[in-house]
Amino acid sequence: MQVETGTMKMDKTMSGWINGLIGVLIFSGSLPATRVAVADFDPVFLTTARAAIAGILALGLLLAFRQKRPERGDLISLAVVALSVVVGFPLLTALALKHVTSAHSIVFIGLLPLATAIFGVLRGGERPRLAFWLFSCLGSALVAGFAMTHGFDASPLGDLLMLAAIIICGLGYAEGAALSRRLGGWQVISWALVLALPIMAALTFGTMPASLAQTGGPAWFGLGYVSLFSMLIGFVFWYRGLAQGGIAAVGQLQLLQPFFGLLLASMLLNEAVSWQMVAISAAVALCVAGAKHFAR
Repeated sequence: MQVETGTMKMDKTMSGWINGLIGVLIFSGSLPATRVAVADFDPVFLTTARAAIAGILALGLLLAFRQKRPERGDLISLAVVALSVVVGFPLLTALALKHVTSAHSIVFIGLLPLATAIFGVLRGGERPRLAFWLFSCLGSALVAGFAMTHGFDASPLGDLLMLAAIIICGLGYAEGAALSRRLGGWQVISWALVLALPIMAALTFGTMPASLAQTGGPAWFGLGYVSLFSMLIGFVFWYRGLAQGGIAAVGQLQLLQPFFGLLLASMLLNEAVSWQMVAISAAVALCVAGAKHFAR
């Protein structure tokens, strides 16, 4: 019985890492897609529109599968998720991408695992070992060092917006993952989107441009991607992965996101990717193995 329990726990942990990796791959396209979209869309409109579109889809899913409404005690956690990952992170990154390239902003994602781990301790009750923090801090320090030597020469405002986005996103990831253990991964993001839907829908109409005739195809594609994949589908896998494999542990997979994102920025947007960016992304990726080993 003990061996069987250990095997089931190992399978669940592996499933968490697989789901988490799928979520990271989906999120890797978020910043390049946002960069494309803000070329024609106002950042505030883009933020509200993506949330409203995803909210309508989420409402349809909840109704189709006849999901039970969350308990009253879950509403505060859902509000935190909505304010952080539905509104805060998309808006702050969209504003930042008015000042910096997506390739530059992607490097900041290397700080997200540390933020997620910290909030995983505060909100999820996890207690990783000291060695885990050493690997996590090393990866984050590499990213922060790159930003300080290259980023602040480009746009201090853009970097500050990205840093704020990372902090609030870490909170939303940890809060949503803890709640997913009770409600389920796709249910958490769906209820959070529905909770924000009335306000996001009203703001979408209020901030809608007078004419959309000049909006190019790439901008519409960017809006579609961040609405469907970044705002909904990615979270289905991500929250499930965090809940199964641990917030702090699986959260370290985000160290791989800059590498995937830089490849997309280079291939799709023809943005310059320096060798320093590639070196930093590769270095922080190496920290994932060490952090994973000492996460529990």
